[in-house]
Amino acid sequence: MFFERHEGGERAILVHLDGQDPEAREDPQEFQELALSAGADTVAFISVPRHRPTAKYLIGSGKVDELRGLIKVEQVDLVIFNHTLTPSQERNLERVFECRVLDRTGLILDIFAQRARTHEGKLQVELAQLDHMSTRLVRGWTHLERQKGGIGLRGPGETQLETDRRLLRVRIRQIKQKLERVRSQREQARRGRKRADIPSVSLVGYTNAGKSTLFNALTASEVYVADQLFATLDPTLRRLELDDLGPVVLADTVGFIRHLPHKLVEAFRATLEESSNSELLLHVIDAHEPERMQQIEQVMAVLSEIGAEALPILEVYNKLDLLEGVEPQIQRDAEGKPQRVWLSARDGRGLDLLRQAIAELLGEDLFVGTLCLPQRLGRLRAQFFALGVVQSEGHDEEGGSLLAIRVPRVELHRLISREGWQPSEFLEQHTLQ
Repeated sequence: MFFERHEGGERAILVHLDGQDPEAREDPQEFQELALSAGADTVAFISVPRHRPTAKYLIGSGKVDELRGLIKVEQVDLVIFNHTLTPSQERNLERVFECRVLDRTGLILDIFAQRARTHEGKLQVELAQLDHMSTRLVRGWTHLERQKGGIGLRGPGETQLETDRRLLRVRIRQIKQKLERVRSQREQARRGRKRADIPSVSLVGYTNAGKSTLFNALTASEVYVADQLFATLDPTLRRLELDDLGPVVLADTVGFIRHLPHKLVEAFRATLEESSNSELLLHVIDAHEPERMQQIEQVMAVLSEIGAEALPILEVYNKLDLLEGVEPQIQRDAEGKPQRVWLSARDGRGLDLLRQAIAELLGEDLFVGTLCLPQRLGRLRAQFFALGVVQSEGHDEEGGSLLAIRVPRVELHRLISREGWQPSEFLEQHTLQ
């Protein structure tokens, strides 16, 4: 609406700042993969050693002059920085380079814009883009900069900028209202699943860790899969049947990345809430990635930001087919609980172990068994049926009900206590082993 979408294949120079604080430093290889995912045709990769970024250009004036010459020789359309640029730095660089300049946040936003397929995904991307653009509106009106304000210089430029800002605020408010309705719908669907006692499991992890491949392998779905960053953007939910546990809902979510722009976390909060409201998170990790520990830290940072860091997490080390001498296995903690599973989603090795581990972790909070209820406990029997937790019913010789149930232990204890029983005493007398 307020910006032009360019076709892929633009000739681009990538500028990477090296020598900064390790926590702020970006991965140069990941930067090149991001540019490739966006459709850029990289003509040069420039690594700039900068320990103290400058306020005007971020990089030194000598490097700016060098880049300007290279841009003219190579006829470059775009310069992308692997760093966050301030609006003034972006504007100053464009004025010197006479071409478009994009920072890391803008690059990720562009990839998201290309990947969004659903109405909700497009709304979330547009919200993030408009938030990012609101501080950079002046860039589009550099031809009116003599009319921005001041004595004798006030004119249509100032009016146009204010009009654009007002239109942006209106559009942002509209999108937030629509996303709020989406959030309400998601919350209603989650409440419905909770009433039906269907656990929710979410796949989370660094981008390109193999979440969608694993999702397809587990659920026999055909979610889009590609060896590129942010191939999955729109969340997908599928039903998964597990032995001894029954159905669960498995959610495939957007991948995380180092220094994921805060605007994206805010815009995709409705989607990420699917993870924060799950009973179990499957943290998919690229076992073949040399920097997987740093990627794990980044994922945990985003989970903390959305309030999901305290949820039970099962680590899933994927891409075992790229490693030698490592077999599919379940690694357990000191208490014997599954802690991590090693598998290959591509060839299917270890998927049975993952299903087993999920069933073990979710089954801890479930009571699955058969209760023998005498006729005098008819009200309790009716409450079990009202909850929808009865799998089947039979009768014993004395006319009592034999209920095969599957119910959260908390709910079971609540119902039993309401009838004046101690849960342990009741189950000892009324459970058929």
